[in-house]
Amino acid sequence: MEKISIIVPCYNEEEAMPLFYDEICKTASQFEKVDFEFIFVNDGSKDRTLEVARDLAKRDKRVRYVSFSRNFGKEAAMLAGLDYSVGDYVAIMDADLQDPPSMLYEMYKGIKEEGYDCVATRRVNRDGEPPIRSFFAKCYYKLINKISKTEIVDGARDYRLMSRQMVNSILSLKEYNRFSKGIFSWVGYNTKWLEYKNVERVAGTTKWSFWKLFLYSLESIVAFSTVPLAISSIVGILFFLISMVMIIFIIVRTLAFGDPVAGWPSLVCIIFFVSGVQLFGIGVIGQYLSKLYLEVKGRPVYIVKETEKDKK
Repeated sequence: MEKISIIVPCYNEEEAMPLFYDEICKTASQFEKVDFEFIFVNDGSKDRTLEVARDLAKRDKRVRYVSFSRNFGKEAAMLAGLDYSVGDYVAIMDADLQDPPSMLYEMYKGIKEEGYDCVATRRVNRDGEPPIRSFFAKCYYKLINKISKTEIVDGARDYRLMSRQMVNSILSLKEYNRFSKGIFSWVGYNTKWLEYKNVERVAGTTKWSFWKLFLYSLESIVAFSTVPLAISSIVGILFFLISMVMIIFIIVRTLAFGDPVAGWPSLVCIIFFVSGVQLFGIGVIGQYLSKLYLEVKGRPVYIVKETEKDKK
């Protein structure tokens, strides 16, 4: 009998988890001759998320859970779920039901009957989101796809069903700084995209502030593009050429008209501008060096404190 593993990253989702469990059980009942396992990954929650996971595991043998020693982030939670999954197919879903479980059967058919290795989802609208966040999200996708060779689909969700072969390929990438949307695309495999309209959370509040999303976007740019380094180099060369032209201009003007003492405000502005460009270039290089520093240290992406096996 084939098995599907459902990975559910959870951070302070005590209200949404029971609702999600009820919905995913309804969806699982539609499958014939397919077994399921539901892996809830507690990402250092501060509410009763772990207690809810324990209770569900006692009630249903299909439920498993992995609890971290602290909050490591959603990327770590997804990786842990992939590490602990044993299914022939693996799906990643959010506990807030913004990823409709009803789409799972169509995703399964896409792999079994149509020959795809992965069936992924993307939102076609951003109803319910603040306009400013939607605007910057669109700008981000346009930017990342121009500067990166790895395609990042606009509106792509982490919600997808993957074959075991694809999951094993993802797990073979041992990098510490992870951006899963990019990794899913980078490993390749035939992917079918299903579109759906944005769904509101059933309970709780989003854990993604504008600042966290901004930092996450920087992570993806640094992880899948070296264009910022090239830009800083080009800007440096450009300013060198401009400075050479200005030096020649000053020499010619001095020889022809003398050297009147004037222009110190413009000189100060130029110094400030060039200094800012230099700091920008150093900052770009610093981002890449910081990622390299984290990779070299070789720390684990996550630390597991407890699983359902520890309570048996």
